[in-house]
Amino acid sequence: MNLKEKELKVQKIKNGTVIDHIAAGYALSVLRILGITGKEGITVSVVMNVPSKKLGKKDIVKVEGRELKKDEVNKIALVAPKATINIIRNYKIIRKDRIRLPNEIEGIISCINPKCITKGEREPIKPKFTVISDKPIRLRCKYCGTILEIDDIEKQL
Repeated sequence: MNLKEKELKVQKIKNGTVIDHIAAGYALSVLRILGITGKEGITVSVVMNVPSKKLGKKDIVKVEGRELKKDEVNKIALVAPKATINIIRNYKIIRKDRIRLPNEIEGIISCINPKCITKGEREPIKPKFTVISDKPIRLRCKYCGTILEIDDIEKQL
């Protein structure tokens, strides 16, 4: 059996989105962000911990019949800041975008500090965070200085 015969093949999708270069172990977080449970009736392929020249290991998510919205991509950036989004139409990549983690995150997640001003019910202040690191991801609340790690972020997405 030659190497080609041993490779695992994942079927191409006709139309939809391929999220590639997700850090190993985060594909399920991406599915949660997208609200995909498996009960939607759409074809979803998830490949986890496959070899990658860039990352060592990576995950890949393919979603048939769905193109991602900007807010979904922004949320994915929080758990997979090095991912790429490929839009597929008629089996061809028509657009390829690298996810870019912005320097500032606003209104997507909340501060975990219960005393932060953004937690006040009478204060209409959207949570804002400065990205202080993308590997590993670390965010600092602009109001109270609390640091959020990946586990704090994942619990909210």
